[in-house]
Order: sequence, then structure tokens, then C-alpha cells
Amino acid sequence: RAVLLHLKMMMGLLAFENNQGLWNGGYYSQFFGIGGVMVTVAILWLSTGYFGGIGAPFAPYFWPYLGQVPKKKERQRPVRVYMDGCFDLMHYGHANALRQAKLLGDQLVVGVVSDEEIVVNKGPPVLSMEERLTLVSGLKWVDEVIPNAPYEITEEFMNTLFSKYNIDYIIHGDDPCLLPDGTDAYALAKKAGRYKQIRRTEGVSSTDIVGRILQTFKHKEGVNENAGVESCDQMKTQLSNFLPTSRRIMQFSNGQAPSPGARVVYIDGAFDLFHAGHVEILRSARQLGDFLLVGVHDDQSIREKRGYPPIMHLHERTLGVLACRYVDEVIIGAPLEVSRDMITTFNISLVVHGTVVEGGSASEVDPYALPKSMGIFQVVTSPKTITSVSVATRIIDNHEAYKKRNLKKKASEDKYYTQKKFVYGD
Repeated sequence: RAVLLHLKMMMGLLAFENNQGLWNGGYYSQFFGIGGVMVTVAILWLSTGYFGGIGAPFAPYFWPYLGQVPKKKERQRPVRVYMDGCFDLMHYGHANALRQAKLLGDQLVVGVVSDEEIVVNKGPPVLSMEERLTLVSGLKWVDEVIPNAPYEITEEFMNTLFSKYNIDYIIHGDDPCLLPDGTDAYALAKKAGRYKQIRRTEGVSSTDIVGRILQTFKHKEGVNENAGVESCDQMKTQLSNFLPTSRRIMQFSNGQAPSPGARVVYIDGAFDLFHAGHVEILRSARQLGDFLLVGVHDDQSIREKRGYPPIMHLHERTLGVLACRYVDEVIIGAPLEVSRDMITTFNISLVVHGTVVEGGSASEVDPYALPKSMGIFQVVTSPKTITSVSVATRIIDNHEAYKKRNLKKKASEDKYYTQKKFVYGD
């Protein structure tokens, strides 16, 4: 009877472990084969003296398992990382920096530097604080945003980050960030041992984009909000140094297909100089369904439609769109006309278009004729009137100020590339 009693108790213990999630294959060797028999005999001997043992009390019966029963883990606080920036003329380089920063923690808090501090340290910003906040908040990797952050990580602000925002680490790229006096803006964070570095994304910067705009539109008279550029002779393009890879696209992509029965919404466009207006129209489109598919037109189609090439080339614009939290998938180089085959292939339920349109000719063929005839077309009121051309116009109108700003920044960027070394990470 004693043997049967102990065997029942052993089975009860095994059932307990099974219910507690311990029956995962890690303990099988303790209960089966010769080892299992030896453990059973030892327990019987210690607890009852059945084989002439010392007749130890019942409690030691559980001794072999006390180290195996997992203790309830205390819930650990998520690792919070902080990264700041001006995020003026938001581009895929900014997005990739924040993507990398998010990989160093669980929650990413982003500080957006104030207009006043940008003027002091870099020159006049192109985008307003409101527009830059919209862009940063619209990125899929950002969890929280701090507006009007200082350009320099002072001791006071660093303590605020640690105490108020529970920041564990402060992140920046491998390119130097210097104050007007030549000192490192992140010196205190490094000294405190709370600094981590990421890899700078090659081939693009806000300075580079300003340079492209200034070279693309030779005269500000050439930028007309309604008619575009008057003549191709007034343009001068600057090639991008970006080297697109399939890995980068995968890093930005959600990698998910729409679920069965999902309402797929389609919207297309150039999405050049990705701005706050793009974020808001994509947000509006996403609210109309379960899955947002975005078509990004190729460079040649945009040039033929507008009369001048896009500032950012196709792969750059694709990454800008993919980084947006409201976008689920992108058609790279989508045709201007929405065809029946496209609607069928992607199971599109609704085709939408905003009220703010850039370029184009009144005599062109309606690219949305088919979805309109099918009753699946909808015009969505654009929340903002900002366009890529209006952003470019801000720079053209302040040509001298931005030219001076670029000369100042170009010197530091040239120095970075001269001394550049390979940095691990992606």
C-alpha cells in the first residue's frame, strides 16, 4: 500500500508539473529508464523507510524538484531608448536610424529639436515643428515623441530623460554631432555610460536633399504649383548616392499579406519628398479598410506626367512610404492606370485618391476610370494642402539662406566621408 501511495503521489506531482508548463521534454530523463527507477527508490527509502531506510518525513519527497519548479518572474521594465534629431526634410535615412535605435531597446522615445535651436545650430528649418512631429509620429518604430527637445544633451535634460521618461540609453549615429563651439553634443551621455551608437545610413541627408532641390530647379520662377516647371532647360538633376538593397527593403517591410476577407484599400502617387501631407492622407486611407496597399510611381512616369523628374528616386521614395506606420504593402513602380488585373491580383476592395493633386495635365486619360465604373473609387479630402512642390518652393524662396546652410554642413559631411570607417550593424 505504501508503494502504491507513493506512486500515486509521484503521478500527482508529474500532473502538477505538466499543468504548470514544465512538461516540455526537459525532465523526461528523470522519470524514465534506470535513472527514473533509482529516483523512485531513493524517495521511497527516504520518506517511509520501506527498504529499511531512515524514515525521513514527507517533505524531502519534493526536494529533488524544488530547483526545477520555476519561480514567478518579476515583470521587468521595458528598456527605453532615446534618440533625437531635427528631422527636417524627413527621409529614409532618418527612418532607418530610428529603426536601428528601436532594435537597441523595447520602446523608442524620439526628441524633435525645436525650430529655435535648429536656427542656432544649423540654419533655418524647412518644415515647421508641427510638420516634423507628424512625420516622426507616423513612423512605425516610434512609440513616443518629445517636442521641442534641445539640440545639446545637457546635464539637466539628461537627468530629465532618466527620471521623467525612464530612458535607459541615448542613441546617435556614428557621424559626429558637434555644437557651434566644436564640442560633442553627446559628451555627457557618453561620460555617464548611457550612450549607444548606430550606423549612419549612406547616400542621403537633409543637406543632400536641399542641394538636389536647388540644383533641380535652377530658378524659382521654374517652380509653379499648378503647372510645374516651365521648361526642362531650367532643371539640373543631382544623382543620388543611395545604394538600394533587397535587405533594406525587407527591414522596412511588414512582411505580411492581408488576411482572408480583409478589405484592401489602394492609393497611389509619387510620394516625393515624403511630407506631413503624405502621412495624413495615408492615415485617412488606412481608416477605410483593413490593409493599405500603396502604389509608388516610377521615375519616368513622374517625369512624363509633371515635366520634371522627382527629387528622390524610386527606391528612396519606396522606403519613405514603407516606413509609415499606416502602410501595409507597396507596389514598387506601380502603373499610373489602375487596371482590372491589378484589382484582381491584389483583391482591391477600394481605390482612393486625395483632393490635393500635384502636376498632371487636364487632357490625360483618367487613370481611375475602371475603379470608378466598378463603383469602388472614393475621393478622400486631403487633411493638409502641403505638396512636394510647396516644400521645394520654401527652399527656393530662401535660396541664399539654404545655400549658406548647405555650405556649412557640406564641410562637416565631407570630413565625415574622408575619415569614414566600416561600422558594424544594420
